[in-house]
Amino acid sequence: MGEMHEYVENPEDQKREDPPATGVASRRVEPGREEEFEAWISGILAAVKEFPGYLGSDVLRPSNSEDDEYSIIYRFDHASNLERWEASDERRRWLDKAEPLVREQTVRRLTGLETWFTLPSKEGQPAPPRYKMAVVTWLAVFPTVLIIFTLFGPLLNLLPTVLRTLLFTLTMVSLMTYVIMPRMTRLFSFWLYPKE
Repeated sequence: MGEMHEYVENPEDQKREDPPATGVASRRVEPGREEEFEAWISGILAAVKEFPGYLGSDVLRPSNSEDDEYSIIYRFDHASNLERWEASDERRRWLDKAEPLVREQTVRRLTGLETWFTLPSKEGQPAPPRYKMAVVTWLAVFPTVLIIFTLFGPLLNLLPTVLRTLLFTLTMVSLMTYVIMPRMTRLFSFWLYPKE
């Protein structure tokens, strides 16, 4: 079964030589093969963890009994490392094992702000509108900044401006990318990816 690749890149990211990247693989599972597919997911996630630059994965399972779509979201520090995984013999072996279990699959690669909004969508559906991404991002940033300033503001104020800004922005970007936005995207998926 062939894969359809959709590459979504921010023009600003194209200027960078090797930006962070996220892969989203969506698969529709054959009825009755769900248990086997869950075992397959465990295996391929154990395999991808061994690759350079791997940052983490999320698995989005069907939301109800009528839904048969599973999605695996995997993040890499650089697009070149994601490409290394995608071109690997190890990944090819796992894809071969999945063929009898799935009836349709789509693979997407995301870079830039879209990596914060990596819920799967139906084939051909665009990323959420920018105003929706902006609203959800603001809803995440405001309380996070408030909490950081409330808890650590007095300590941060003791530091020189450059060091204070460095620590604050490093903390914010890390929290937003790996902790907050994956959860916010799931929480607001009904609005970001409304069902038609």
